[in-house]
Amino acid sequence: MGALIGVSLVVLAAVSLFVGVSDVTPASLLEGGADGTAAFLLAASRVPRTVAVLLTGASLGIAGLILQMLVRNKFVEPGTTGVTEFATLGMLVAIVLWPGLAVMGKMGVAAAFGLVGTWVFLRVVRAVPVRQLVLVPLVGIMLGGIVGAVTAFFAYRLDLLQSLAQWSQGSFATVMAGRYEYVWIAGVMVIVAWVAADRFSVIGLGEEFATNLGLDYRRVVAIGMVIVAVITAAVLVTAGMIPFLGLVVPNIVSLIIGDNVRRSIPWVAGLGALFVLACDLIARTVRFPYEIPLSVIVGVVGAGLFLWLLLRKGSRAH
Repeated sequence: MGALIGVSLVVLAAVSLFVGVSDVTPASLLEGGADGTAAFLLAASRVPRTVAVLLTGASLGIAGLILQMLVRNKFVEPGTTGVTEFATLGMLVAIVLWPGLAVMGKMGVAAAFGLVGTWVFLRVVRAVPVRQLVLVPLVGIMLGGIVGAVTAFFAYRLDLLQSLAQWSQGSFATVMAGRYEYVWIAGVMVIVAWVAADRFSVIGLGEEFATNLGLDYRRVVAIGMVIVAVITAAVLVTAGMIPFLGLVVPNIVSLIIGDNVRRSIPWVAGLGALFVLACDLIARTVRFPYEIPLSVIVGVVGAGLFLWLLLRKGSRAH
């Protein structure tokens, strides 16, 4: 299974380099040489886009996995806990208060707000005991809805809805060299998550169990919150909101190999990257030469997978 994911990634990544309106083919690369138009488009647009897609899919899958360990619930991810909405609110604050701020600064503000959002969600879940697992993400969706409504209200009053929309709509259409490098920070967070993987596995068993083993529970939770917030912000400023990815990918991996975080991280990263890459290719080709926003394709496919996870035979989630 792992080999199949790896081979599929290589094949689809190669296909992604040559899919687009402009004529970039192996033949045009050979004819034009290293200084030709095709080579320039490949280096400036196609390669950055493919790399950004792979890093986004891998990192968002890991963010969902870590958040599920923190909450001890299989049906949460940044998009169903209010983290993404808090990060978007941070982006609006940065646009209003510091309009000339560089993208890195906006990402920092978004990450700070995402961190607050993660903390707020964890506090709400602890304060409101929920017996059914599927109700936990509903609490997060309601929290996100409130924050999203506040963000939309102020964006409307300040005539910034259009500016905010370009950050919140998931798409890689504008990704090119010099505009995607921030997502590498999300890739660094994946490495941090892998280093701390065993600790996340332990806290997934509960605070008392982790404390009895001598683990600093709050420190590990804080590390997980930072990982989720930074990944969410990095993806937001690069491609916008991408729903359901952090929810369905870790659950599918869990069905295949179990809940060991260290063992799951390579699988989640690989399957997440493959999932987003496949959806991106569909978004680019289904109405060629026009492009459908990636969030639409991921939302439709992800929602279907989410329903299957809830309704599959033998599921105890409800």
